[in-house]
Amino acid sequence: MGRKIVIALGGNALGNTAYEQLELVKNTAIPIVDLIEAGNQVIIAHGNGPQVGMINLGMSTAAEAKAIKSDMPFPECGAMSQGYIGYHLQNSIGNELSKRKIKKNVATIVTQVLVDEFDDAFKNPTKPIGAFYDKETADRIAKEKGYTMIEDSGRGYRQVVPSPKPIDVIEKDMVNTLVDNGSIVITVGGGGIPVIRKNGMLIGTPAVIDKDFASAKLAELIKADTLIILTAVDRVSINFGKPDQKNLEEMTISEAEKYCEEGQFAPGSMLPKVKACMSFASNGGEAIIASLENAAMALKGESGTKIHL
Repeated sequence: MGRKIVIALGGNALGNTAYEQLELVKNTAIPIVDLIEAGNQVIIAHGNGPQVGMINLGMSTAAEAKAIKSDMPFPECGAMSQGYIGYHLQNSIGNELSKRKIKKNVATIVTQVLVDEFDDAFKNPTKPIGAFYDKETADRIAKEKGYTMIEDSGRGYRQVVPSPKPIDVIEKDMVNTLVDNGSIVITVGGGGIPVIRKNGMLIGTPAVIDKDFASAKLAELIKADTLIILTAVDRVSINFGKPDQKNLEEMTISEAEKYCEEGQFAPGSMLPKVKACMSFASNGGEAIIASLENAAMALKGESGTKIHL
């Protein structure tokens, strides 16, 4: 019998333009459909850091140029990114299913994710979004727009926004309903649209939830068997880039905690993936970090890094 699997795709892997992304996701669809063809229930999450930042910047620039009447609030930018990334994924996955004569529906859910309005993250923006800039351009943007800009992994400077932890996925029951009916669901895009609850009402708030934590929370809430967080490498490593680099086939949660304390994992890349897997595994689930190409092998224990109790 197949497994219920939540797959988390990175936003940086989706391309720099909508045209590039539409081509890239054709290849992304192939290993995902391999998992579906093997009899698994597949739920797909994705990042949106580059995309939501570009939407936000584009709308702000258009508003400054008087081409539109106002800029777009950040939660709405997140919803827009969910829509077009979801369209690309469901289109490519649907086409790949059709090639293989597999009759399944693919649906994207514009997803709200509940956060705590008093989360300390709102006092300390850390989540990089949007395009990369040189220092001079970044300093000018920070001065003109009041953005917080930081250097990101040696690739340039980017805007950072708050990244609160997810508490609940508002549309979780709808996700389960569709999955139980045999559909492939794309959800918590970009970590979901962050909302807070006030007087019983949900209100969008300007932030970006880390998609790995949102994926882990979703996997927990819908009682998934497996969480697979996809990255550019086949296995998690310690002493990365050093002569004594070691690729890990598995880690217990206690070993992962030790490596995190040692600073083995980069805060902007591998660290949130490891911590999200630790969160899901702590509830008894199977958590794996692997490359997209080797996702099926990772399920068999032949690739990737498994994190467990």
